Amino acid sequence: QSLCALRGCCWSPQSDTSVPWCSFSSNHGYKVDGGLRTTQEGFQATLTRLSSPSLFGNDINTVLLTAEYQTQNRFRFKLTDPKTRRFEVPHEHVGTFSGLAASNLKYKVDV
Repeated sequence: QSLCALRGCCWSPQSDTSVPWCSFSSNHGYKVDGGLRTTQEGFQATLTRLSSPSLFGNDINTVLLTAEYQTQNRFRFKLTDPKTRRFEVPHEHVGTFSGLAASNLKYKVDV
């Protein structure tokens, strides 16, 4: 038997220690709105927040997911607010990816 708390976390103690005791229902989080849009680096998707209790509050209702298949072993994704620009900490060793999507990937991405 599970008990769902005010913020949407459902508490259900398990005998298996590898299973989390608190999880969110399937109507929690975001959904893809309009499908995936292919780019030369990977894909983009617009995510729309589902109407569920907020864990921390002040959630962004529409989020842009940008994904890049940078190498066979490296996948990069970024979540941004498409309506409001926010400060991003610059990093001297992380540059902008300017290649084509890698092929023969050693990973699989499901959205």
